[in-house]
Amino acid sequence: MTDQQRVRGGDGRYLRTLEGAERQARAAELRSQGLSYRKIAAAMADEGSASALYNVKTAFDDVRTAMAAVVQESAEAAVQFELDRLDAELVRLNSLYGEVEAAMGREHATVSQGKVVTTDDGATVPDDEFLLKCVDRLTRIDEQRRRNGESRRRLLGLDQPAKSQVSGGLTYEVVGIDPETLR
Repeated sequence: MTDQQRVRGGDGRYLRTLEGAERQARAAELRSQGLSYRKIAAAMADEGSASALYNVKTAFDDVRTAMAAVVQESAEAAVQFELDRLDAELVRLNSLYGEVEAAMGREHATVSQGKVVTTDDGATVPDDEFLLKCVDRLTRIDEQRRRNGESRRRLLGLDQPAKSQVSGGLTYEVVGIDPETLR
């Protein structure tokens, strides 16, 4: 397939075709068998996987493109694995948060030396220390959820600085010198 027959995408790069992907996979397979790029080019032309114009450079490019595609697929799988792990962690943190809130809603009596502390009229003294520990735990869970969100944003590339293009000209002005004397 010549460059004139190939279709370009919106970014100006050539779009991968099924025929091209199969050719690249075959070239990579031959390379994994230890063949040189010269032998790959000859084998591809002989078996009809490529045109007679297929050469060493094209074989090299095909193997490189096939390897990049494998790396890209592996990277996408790794990102998806990490996102799934973060999702599971977030579910666990939300569950813990609900359990702590439920514990805060129950009454907790102050215990001293193994006995429940009561007021003179027999009412139990609420345990403020338990409530403060619950608030501390909720704060730590919130911090973990925040870190989870940061990890997710970094993984997805959402924290990248915005790209901007600067165009225009630059004008220099020399101060203290009369431009007419320079002519």
